Amino acid sequence: MYLDSGVLTAVKILVVGHFGVGKTTCIGSISEIEPLQTEEEITEASVGFDDLSGTPDKTTTTVAMDFGRLTISDEVVLYLFGTPGQERFKEMWEELSRGALGALVLVDPERLSESFPVLDLVERFGLTYAIGVNRFDGTTDYPLAEIREALELSDRTPIVVCDVRDQQSSAQALITLVHHLLSLLD
Repeated sequence: MYLDSGVLTAVKILVVGHFGVGKTTCIGSISEIEPLQTEEEITEASVGFDDLSGTPDKTTTTVAMDFGRLTISDEVVLYLFGTPGQERFKEMWEELSRGALGALVLVDPERLSESFPVLDLVERFGLTYAIGVNRFDGTTDYPLAEIREALELSDRTPIVVCDVRDQQSSAQALITLVHHLLSLLD
């Protein structure tokens, strides 16, 4: 990504994570446009495919993608693409990852093991990423060092706590990713 003064740079960013981690909520909280969402009711067809044990109140799921936009500065606009979190929709990743500069990987600290297939896909498609640890009400606040170790992350991989329901918190997570992307240009 090269930024020329006065030139608007559009940057494609993926917002990824396992099922029920908050991708749709994140994009909805931060998008400056009405986000495009492909939410559908969870039906009996998901039985045996989608594990609702970590999200017992979840009634809808993304079946294609979410889309939003966030202007970071006069020169940078982020186009945000949220991926479906279920394994059965992973074929969407190849299409959505084309042209993406990086990914914000959302994780639930209570369900870290569900993040490994997501991290595998991010790495498979060669995306630079930052981790957003989404804090859910009533969950334990784990030290980031423990989460880094559990996810086997490099010391260079940014990790930040966020609450995807909060616009400023979601923005900070994305800004962390953008700073990381810019640091790789130096």
